[in-house]
Amino acid sequence: KIVVGGDDGRVEYIGGEYVDLLRDGDGSGIFFSGHLGNWEIVSLGATQHGVALDRIYREANNRLVEWLYQHGRAAVEGALIPKGSAGARGLLRSLEDNRHIAMMVDQKMNDGIPVPFFGRDVMTAPALAELALRYDCPVVPARVERLKGAYFRLLIYPPLELVKTGDRQADVAANMAQV
Repeated sequence: KIVVGGDDGRVEYIGGEYVDLLRDGDGSGIFFSGHLGNWEIVSLGATQHGVALDRIYREANNRLVEWLYQHGRAAVEGALIPKGSAGARGLLRSLEDNRHIAMMVDQKMNDGIPVPFFGRDVMTAPALAELALRYDCPVVPARVERLKGAYFRLLIYPPLELVKTGDRQADVAANMAQV
């Protein structure tokens, strides 16, 4: 357990050894989380642990809000990569350059793949599993718990054991079910 965030110790950091594995490894890694709690602390925690994260995000429609996104997230090492076809090239370049990426995976995608979630199929973007299989990189779950007041616990979990049977479509679906 490590305390991050200066002397006030507002963020308790558990699982830093899994971040170290990616930082000290030879290739890319993918961190993922959901829009739960104060999810942006994941990126800050990785930066403070020596891992720059290129983060996939949705660009704001409003130019001023987009400027605020860019400015407010400047303390975190790594690029902001917009979702969509333009950002896809940047994302692939990041993985080819052995950089680490972070993505949120809890949004509905009508043209995604059906994945079981609490006993029901939900349409989910398969990109995380497709990228992990293509680049053979570890996939690391992370989440933030809000504690009392403005104190948080950042939890980094061990990399998932990816399913690799050789049936690409089945492997993507199985890995997204794990996610």
